[in-house]
Amino acid sequence: MNWFDEGALYSQIAAFLREDLGRGDITTQSIIARNTRARGRFVAGEKMIVAGLEAAEEVFLTLDSQQQLEAFVGDGEEIEAGKVIARTIGFADVLLAGERVALNLLQRLSAVASLTNRFVSAVEGTRAVIVDSPQTTPGMRMLEKYAVQLGGGSSQSFGLDDGVMITANHIDLAGGVGPAVRKAKDILGRLKKIAVEVSDESEVRDALKHGADVLMFVRLTLPTLNRLVPLARELSPAVIVECSGNVTLESVRAYAEAGVDIISIESLTNSTRAMSVSFQVQPF
Repeated sequence: MNWFDEGALYSQIAAFLREDLGRGDITTQSIIARNTRARGRFVAGEKMIVAGLEAAEEVFLTLDSQQQLEAFVGDGEEIEAGKVIARTIGFADVLLAGERVALNLLQRLSAVASLTNRFVSAVEGTRAVIVDSPQTTPGMRMLEKYAVQLGGGSSQSFGLDDGVMITANHIDLAGGVGPAVRKAKDILGRLKKIAVEVSDESEVRDALKHGADVLMFVRLTLPTLNRLVPLARELSPAVIVECSGNVTLESVRAYAEAGVDIISIESLTNSTRAMSVSFQVQPF
């Protein structure tokens, strides 16, 4: 995970643990004797793309700097149900205190990677690239975007400071597509690519006339998309075309075959089902 700030990961994990532990794991403290040794292992309950091993290890390292995971697979690897993902040996209270946070991260991030991989496979052979959307879980954006990449997808941007994305709300406040694009160009020049949401032929023409680099088609029907994409390419062969909204595994291939370059999938990070992973602890 060397593409993002390790310090940021450490801070996030510490915050997750504070939320979960509060003033301490009173169940473990009342039942398990201090310095009791134990071993734990993460086991896959279903087929999945693994994601989040480094984050899970950081959970235990935060609680005990000597605690490490021995991984039997790598992040981004597809595994079958029953596979032992990783194991660790250490103090029982550390394993139990970190169990829930580590499991949540592995289950959540593996789900994101696995669903992304299914979308990527569905559009194989087309020009379309599967990307995530801004609809990430607060506090989890860095990790969720990492999981999308492990699943074979891409990330367009991390935050609002990365690029210009003019939405319908911006357009309404600016007085139209043309004024919105023109104002962005006047302020930023050509330092940033400008993406703008469009929904009909008039807006496509207006956006390209004023120099938009990316056209975002949001929640358009396939017949409309099939009509507007060729028009956009005729007016500007270099334009990048993106679509998003209500795209499912069943429909994504049809959207890809409409000729778009990018398909943004909100469900990758906002509505994935956690994968089945267990953490089994035994005396050592």
